[in-house]
Amino acid sequence: MASWYDYPQYFDMVFRDETAAEVHFFEKAFSRFAQGQVQRVLEPGCGSGRLVAEMAAKGYQLTGVDLSQPMLDYLARRLRRRGLNAELRCEDMTRMDFESPFDAAFCTFNTFRHLTDEKTALKHLRNVASHLRTGGLYILGFHLIPMDADPECTERWTAKHAGTTVHVTLKVIDFDRKKRREMLRVSVKAQKRSGDIERIRSEFPLRIYTPAQAKSLLGKVSDLYEIAGIYDFDYDIEEERTFDNDLTDALFVLKRR
Repeated sequence: MASWYDYPQYFDMVFRDETAAEVHFFEKAFSRFAQGQVQRVLEPGCGSGRLVAEMAAKGYQLTGVDLSQPMLDYLARRLRRRGLNAELRCEDMTRMDFESPFDAAFCTFNTFRHLTDEKTALKHLRNVASHLRTGGLYILGFHLIPMDADPECTERWTAKHAGTTVHVTLKVIDFDRKKRREMLRVSVKAQKRSGDIERIRSEFPLRIYTPAQAKSLLGKVSDLYEIAGIYDFDYDIEEERTFDNDLTDALFVLKRR
């Protein structure tokens, strides 16, 4: 059993197609909701750094934080290849410590759900808030689980880049609504240009949120954030959503009070 987070080159391939839409949304949200100019930006749980690199290329001052050193090493090489700069830290996203405040932060695609209990989730939200200036934004995206969700879920992706084809299967192998935890298994088959095949299987837990549970959680930090806007993973700034039971791919724009 390995962690697919130790294979950033494959992890990155699976999600890279979303990068342009996310970055476009970030900039639209900065313009629409942030108080003042956005320059210094934080990504907790930055992973392979596709968003850090793209935002840095647009002239923002980026700081990326992650617990995976292989991910950060991969990101450092990516930045060097492109002649870009960003501050990278191998730290816990609930205990970040910075001297200067940020204008904005973002954390998308379920990274937040790796915080598997409410105490840790709240600690993270408060930690980020402590490093955001008044009027700054935290863009937070994660999947919500409807009450009638099928716990036996399987998703598959195929991605190709530079002669390598990666097949990824994500399967829910345990689902406990009472404990609010699901266990995921990620199986990766990577076929390289040489014909060599690498296989990886990784399992990890994620916290479950229904729309009501997400609303309750954000309500507990309403002294720190206001919800400036609610969207989904279509990343369309003109299509605002409401906090209801139809919201499954949730993207919250939180504004620091």
